[in-house]
Amino acid sequence: MKIAVRDVWRQYNGTHGLVTALEGIDLEVGEGEFVCIVGPSGCGKSTLLELIAGLQEPDRGEIIVNNGGGKPVLIFQEAALFPWLTVQGNVEFGLKTQGIAKAERHETALHTLELVRLRKFAAFYPHQLSGGMKQRAALARALALDPPVLLMDEPFAALDAQTRDIMHQELQRIWAETGKTVLFVTHNVREAACLADRVLLMTARPGRIKDHIEVTLPRPRSVSDPALTAVAHVVLDHLKDEILKVEQEAFDGAWTG
Repeated sequence: MKIAVRDVWRQYNGTHGLVTALEGIDLEVGEGEFVCIVGPSGCGKSTLLELIAGLQEPDRGEIIVNNGGGKPVLIFQEAALFPWLTVQGNVEFGLKTQGIAKAERHETALHTLELVRLRKFAAFYPHQLSGGMKQRAALARALALDPPVLLMDEPFAALDAQTRDIMHQELQRIWAETGKTVLFVTHNVREAACLADRVLLMTARPGRIKDHIEVTLPRPRSVSDPALTAVAHVVLDHLKDEILKVEQEAFDGAWTG
């Protein structure tokens, strides 16, 4: 088992008192599994990733990643590349902070850039890249560290539809080639159905794991596949009640859906 989350709670002080973001979260992600998490806005999806990444501490419960060995890497919606470094410099940055020798990090960076199909752009700067290329560079930077787990927090949300579709294909290819364990947060149920072996559904706040849906469609997948659309509808049907709860709260109960 690559990730085990056991009875995890997370609370914080809000404007009107203590707010429970996550309540009794239990989940397991297996070696090499690709799991997507979907749920209504504010249900704690990003908080859960930050807890697994070690950026926050749970108030209760425990999180085990890779049986105690190695740290996961979290990739955000924004690529957050250093503008003063080249693509290769960005990929090498984490290796340099680990004290990896120049020749080794150079070789690792070029190999990883080859994996994400950016090797010929190694000498480019971030401002010279498209949105999709920036996200591939961010992915290369993460992969260069050889993490046991990739945590991805809506990494394609800011991309246009065409670029996002391309990135779906690329991520499936990279995942198949590397065998990494991936936990991917998204609001897009079609994206979840396209990428995941299994989709986890979260409730409205306080966030809990409501259900999970296995996706057994053959790969590679495309969001335009009719069979995938059917899976996305199943996911959305499971989420409707939770989305309605959020809307009713936002509109003081006047929202009827």
